[in-house]
Amino acid sequence: MTLINENYLHLEESYLFSTINKKVEKYQKENPEANIISMGIGDVTRPLPQAVIKAFKKAVEEMGRKETFKGYGPEQGYSFLREAIIENDYKPRGVELNLEEVFISDGAKCDTANIQEIFSTENKIAITDPVYPVYVESNVMAGRGGPLDKKGRYKNITYLPCTAENNFQPPTPEEKVDLIYLCYPNNPTGTSLTKDQLKEWVDYAMDNKSIILFDGAYEAYIQEERIPHSIYEIEGAREVAIEFRSFSKTAGFTGTRCAYTIVPEELEAEDSQGKTHQVNKLWKRRQTTKFNGVSYPVQVAAAATYTEKGRKEIKESIKYYMENARIIRESLEDTSLEYYGGVNAPYIWVKTPNMSSWQFFDKLLEEAQVVVTPGTGFGPSGEGYFRLTAFNTRKNTKEAMKRIKKIEF
Repeated sequence: MTLINENYLHLEESYLFSTINKKVEKYQKENPEANIISMGIGDVTRPLPQAVIKAFKKAVEEMGRKETFKGYGPEQGYSFLREAIIENDYKPRGVELNLEEVFISDGAKCDTANIQEIFSTENKIAITDPVYPVYVESNVMAGRGGPLDKKGRYKNITYLPCTAENNFQPPTPEEKVDLIYLCYPNNPTGTSLTKDQLKEWVDYAMDNKSIILFDGAYEAYIQEERIPHSIYEIEGAREVAIEFRSFSKTAGFTGTRCAYTIVPEELEAEDSQGKTHQVNKLWKRRQTTKFNGVSYPVQVAAAATYTEKGRKEIKESIKYYMENARIIRESLEDTSLEYYGGVNAPYIWVKTPNMSSWQFFDKLLEEAQVVVTPGTGFGPSGEGYFRLTAFNTRKNTKEAMKRIKKIEF
């Protein structure tokens, strides 16, 4: 009989957001009149910018004409989009990149999950806790996790607890680790790191020959000048870091799918014989084998986000969502709940009142018909917290917070 990859057996039976959906569907079925508001899953609600739609339609029309039809595109993405990324996202911040260092993809989730494939399963990984589940679970699937212990931690993973006690700033590992996952502004806690704090991580990676896998999917939501938008703003980071970015939360591409990953040519890793290799070349080899690229219309649409009109419309959407975050924060001030984040990120991290994360999830669903994300789904240190998202409509955000304020905790 065919054998399975037994590493999958170490995973919990269901992905976090699948479990949430099942609970909500069950409640809705039992209470068909309930008006449920989701403040949990981080999907956007505002439509694509008009500049994007116009470019998208034009590109689709090109695909319908013989003289402008395009088949397979360049392996790393069209140069017009990669150049726009370099010129708009990096050069203004003093970061120099070349085209070979930019890889267009269909999502940061895919890239942060797939990047581990080019590294040995012998590598020791470190993750902040709580953390976006994909970082952990993709490594468990590959064999780096091992079994779960009684505390909900995978045996072979180094956890870096981020709690109120340390201001949600992960401590550098006491032991040597090889791969470090960082996400800032952070999902799920909504907190951020200053340049000095991020420099400590770059210094650690340089001292230990480690590689940082830096998820910057929410950089567009940064409001404070002291917070870096890219890890490459830190001296030395090109030698130790890979950066992931996405158009999903920035420009509403959650259903359109486009992202990019930066792999500097200076970044190297060793084989078992101690010989060094460019990580850039390995990632390119992986992508050209397993990925045929993002469609031409989607890349044209993504490039339109850098036009004057596109930038203006995106700025308006981000302002809209961050106003939702302000409403959430100010509403929580009228309760006894402790909260964090929501200043440089569209997420607010809230402490539950003397009950577990899932118990509070059930309480809000049953008593307020509001859906949140249980913190325990993001890791052991997430227990006793829940995440609120600012990505809903203004009307729903206000109504959800009105309902929450009425609950007795």
